[in-house]
Amino acid sequence: MSDIPSQLKYTKDHDWIQVNTNGTARTGLTSYAVEQLGDITLVNIDVKPGQRVTAGRAYGTIESVKTLSDIFTPLSGSVVAVNTDLENRPEQVNDEPYGKGWTLEIKFDDASELDSLLTAEAYAELLKTAAH
Repeated sequence: MSDIPSQLKYTKDHDWIQVNTNGTARTGLTSYAVEQLGDITLVNIDVKPGQRVTAGRAYGTIESVKTLSDIFTPLSGSVVAVNTDLENRPEQVNDEPYGKGWTLEIKFDDASELDSLLTAEAYAELLKTAAH
């Protein structure tokens, strides 16, 4: 089964969120999502630092040998940083989904949005039901 770091939060759409103490959060695709997609060939992030994003809305696409998928924002707020390294090295999503494969960093508007995110344990339970 996929690696599920306990210090992160998760969405039902298979995104991970690292909440930082300064009111920002870094996000990316979970190893489960990456396994389902296969080898990543292209990451296209359509937002830039300073732009606003809304939870649940697509902010880019990810292409693999199997499919093309939208990537959704887990939190609303302002984009602080975009991982531009993925433009030339999309394989980092496969190699290090929780490290160099991150996609966005957001200064989130409303900390109560964090309450809807899953813990590592709840995400593991979600994956058990997805496997059947």
